[in-house]
Amino acid sequence: MSNPLLSTAPLPAFATIKPEHIQPAIQQLLDEADRALALATSEATPADYDALSATLGVATERLGHAWGAIGHLNAVANTPELREAYNAMLPAVTEFFTRQGADEKLYAKYKAIKASGAPLNPARQQALKHWLRDFVLSGAELQGAAKERFAAIQERSAELGQKFSEHVMDATDGFAYYATTEELTGVPADVVAAARAAAEAEGKQGHKITLHFPSYMPVMQYGENRALRETLYRAYVTRASELGAKPELDNSALMQELLMLRQEEAQLLGFSNFAEASLVAKMASSPAQVLDFLRDLARRARPFAEKDLAELQSFAREELGLAELQVWDNAYASEKLKQARYAFSDQEVRQYFTVPRVLQGLFDIIERLFNVKIVEQQAEVWHDTVRFYRLEREGQLVGQFYLDLYARPGKRPGAWMDEVRSRWARPEGVQQTPVAQLVCNFASPVGDKPALLTHDDVTTLFHEFGHGLHHLLTQVDELGVSGISGVEWDAVELPSQFMENFCWEWEVLQQLTAHVDTGEPLPRALFDKMTAAKNFQSGLQTLRQIEFALFDMRLHAEPGSEAAVQALLDEVRSEVAVIRPPAFNRFQHSFSHIFAGGYSAGYYSYKWAELLSADAWSAFEVEGVFNADTGRRYLQNILEVGGSRDAMDSFKAFRGREPQIDALLRHQGMA
Repeated sequence: MSNPLLSTAPLPAFATIKPEHIQPAIQQLLDEADRALALATSEATPADYDALSATLGVATERLGHAWGAIGHLNAVANTPELREAYNAMLPAVTEFFTRQGADEKLYAKYKAIKASGAPLNPARQQALKHWLRDFVLSGAELQGAAKERFAAIQERSAELGQKFSEHVMDATDGFAYYATTEELTGVPADVVAAARAAAEAEGKQGHKITLHFPSYMPVMQYGENRALRETLYRAYVTRASELGAKPELDNSALMQELLMLRQEEAQLLGFSNFAEASLVAKMASSPAQVLDFLRDLARRARPFAEKDLAELQSFAREELGLAELQVWDNAYASEKLKQARYAFSDQEVRQYFTVPRVLQGLFDIIERLFNVKIVEQQAEVWHDTVRFYRLEREGQLVGQFYLDLYARPGKRPGAWMDEVRSRWARPEGVQQTPVAQLVCNFASPVGDKPALLTHDDVTTLFHEFGHGLHHLLTQVDELGVSGISGVEWDAVELPSQFMENFCWEWEVLQQLTAHVDTGEPLPRALFDKMTAAKNFQSGLQTLRQIEFALFDMRLHAEPGSEAAVQALLDEVRSEVAVIRPPAFNRFQHSFSHIFAGGYSAGYYSYKWAELLSADAWSAFEVEGVFNADTGRRYLQNILEVGGSRDAMDSFKAFRGREPQIDALLRHQGMA
């Protein structure tokens, strides 16, 4: 039997990859990568960009391609057997890449390329600059015991991050509440139908409510049964903690050890804390600058947040009979207040956003703005609801992407874009085109009707497509800086948040909407109510994001924080939050972004990039949403250049100046 993970075909054979393929394939690819590393660092390979790319680049890209496919399946089609096989090889893969990143001989080769003054194009110059920086951050200048300890930290950290993610997934999958019809009074009919179908599929009575967002959130938002809301809230905010249903899934010790290891890693590299090390490859220059940015934004947002909360409490008391508003009432009371103030509900809007119509409208926007065509294709996929598409320009392949929209057991919560492979002018003389995976967790279709999306879901979809376009539309041929590779972490959200703005344009929404029963587009009157409500509770939402970002930055900038994670979070909440969660809230135990997702000392990036994206969008506001020249300028100066130059240079090339905060405050109704 041939092993699908060893195939050199352009796309992974997702449908045929089995857990038993993982160990033999990855071991063989690791052996090949090891031989390539030995050859690259020997005298037989000159200190030459192309020579290193041909020896080491090809082998490590092939290993990364196979391991990426396994990691992806582990996130979207998790089984006990797959998880076991993945975890068995994780230490060996981590060890190889850690060793390569810290290899003194390889580092010397790259330094020799730099010293030789050999002519390199701008993209190669940028890639070389990043590699030299990353060698230092990967411990290449460490010696002896320090180098060994650094490698051990990388291996253990990878293991802990994976375990953290598994605990959140298992805790989310492990909870179910079987509600009666009466308990679901007020919950939208399609959500009730889906819950009934889920219970029936298990041969159970009632309606299965889970902690997956498409099941959990509508009950919190519309369910009139306060006791049920409290039950679900408690289960949701204690996931993977010492207060959760399964003590073996408690992430407390994992968080503590991860933070200690990150601090130790930073000190080995000569930094006083992990945040300083993390920011070396970002736009922000220091933890102090980030903290000042966040606190300044919090100061500006606070009066709006206090007003939001006072209005909510008053409405809940006077109109809903809730003398004391509890946190599990907030989503419910907010939805009622929004309906009362703007005379519409998210559920009403949702009837107009069917998945087929939204996708067609989104594809039309991308085709119109960026002069490409999107065509559905066949490919091996990991679930029968996954779709695969080709992006082409004038008949030529530009890139391809998978689209996995619906929540299901064994799939990691959240939404993300991941690369399958990057654009690369391969050393063998072949032009490799990029491939992306776009993953969401929306409610599945029920019966013969198409799936419906909330407006927030639509915004999430556009957000992930922004990342996808950044990856797919690059014109850079160097592996380290094509697409999203090499883009500063606090700028990588610019294209994703930029795309969200289309979801608020009347001209766009006419193309995105068709009522599930009548086929009518969204009425103008309803759109006007939506835009009036656009910044509803934006003060509260802004402070919530700042709370997460401040917690993350302080956690990684203050040595010893691992001993007082809850106390530090309480301090942050005292400083910026106007809604204080109950003492049993363990939000941090499922904060996968910073403990398992690459955002450690980087969660502020969302707000930082929001500033950039709001300012970028303001050019379209002035010049026209579908202005061809503006679209071309954005494509050429932001999307096509990828990480081949500093993000600030790309922004200035597009806007003609540095970013300004005014557009962000205006967009959020806080000007």
